[in-house]
Amino acid sequence: MEKEEKNEPIEQKNNSNKIAISLAIVAIVLGSAGLALGWIGYTKSSTPITFLGSGIDGNSANFTEGSIADVAEKVSKSVVSIVTSVKTANLFGQSYDSAAAGTGVIATNDGYIITNKHVINGASDISVVLADGTVYEGVELVATDPLNDIAFLKIKDVSDLVAATLGDSKTITVGQQVIAIGNALGQYQNTVTAGIISGVGRSVTAADSTGRSVETLSDMIQTDAAINSGNSGGPLVNAAGEVIGINTATSTTAENMGFAIPISSAKGMLKQLTETGQASRAYLGVYSIEVTPEVAKAYNLPVTIGAYLYSSSNYSAIISNSPASRAGLKDKDIVTAINGVKIGTAGSLSSLIGEYKTGDTVQLTVVREGKEIAINVTLEGYKK
Repeated sequence: MEKEEKNEPIEQKNNSNKIAISLAIVAIVLGSAGLALGWIGYTKSSTPITFLGSGIDGNSANFTEGSIADVAEKVSKSVVSIVTSVKTANLFGQSYDSAAAGTGVIATNDGYIITNKHVINGASDISVVLADGTVYEGVELVATDPLNDIAFLKIKDVSDLVAATLGDSKTITVGQQVIAIGNALGQYQNTVTAGIISGVGRSVTAADSTGRSVETLSDMIQTDAAINSGNSGGPLVNAAGEVIGINTATSTTAENMGFAIPISSAKGMLKQLTETGQASRAYLGVYSIEVTPEVAKAYNLPVTIGAYLYSSSNYSAIISNSPASRAGLKDKDIVTAINGVKIGTAGSLSSLIGEYKTGDTVQLTVVREGKEIAINVTLEGYKK
């Protein structure tokens, strides 16, 4: 069962689609994944203007001879190194500043950057190094997604950065060819790995190097393109050069198993940032179980995909004083689509909600007592 507003899987009945894998989040922080860096200085230069756009869906494209290099060269201009100053304590309890690095991707030409929360976790200062060596200091952390390992940074007073094209992760398919790109300074600079999408809709438990569970992530893209300390926070890219995911974690127990967050789930907050300069995660406010054929059989449901709003003795499926409660959603409703996009094939309920902004009104397709109805919901900002 999944609490949509917190994205926390809870024990669910006969759901074989979800997996729980012990992962090491690929944070490049001193004492964790262990890439220690010295500060590097560069001179400032300008870069051409590229505007963010969705374009035509490129998930049906395939790489041809030489095209991996061409796509990597094009997208790498939008992949940046994120260098942070982190407070660290030694064995004697003395505190000192150390440097750490990770990867991010430029989402807009005026300086918004998407990365992982764990890349900037604990940072007292953030700098961004572009692919051409340009350094921007005093970069601001403007928003984080409370339901996902996503953070948004802003470089101030720029208008000419090379922005990546954000694709549509709702239309990805298993077997589709992809590349992962990283640009963490040091031994992982300019990292490109190739592979395919091995699976979608994965739920994983991410842990740090000590093995302690730190976060549960759902609806992840699984890929055999190597996700390492260099490309965590960077883009997972299709053959058309569109970003379809943000690389996040790698398995410590299985080979050729990396995970990325679907880019569509970050679009809502990004849209709000570009419009207002501030953003909160849009949420619905329900507990849900992902419907699979096994779950449908176990609960005698009339559909085999969707999100089943199921209450237990410990909690109600509908969160009190939430958008869902105000819209009239009920226990045992099955949400099968959002604005016509089917849940399950295109993403989880939480991920699809993430494509919208706080204040947006969406139409939910709901199966209630065997009948299909439409319910309009105005989404609100996530509340802890």
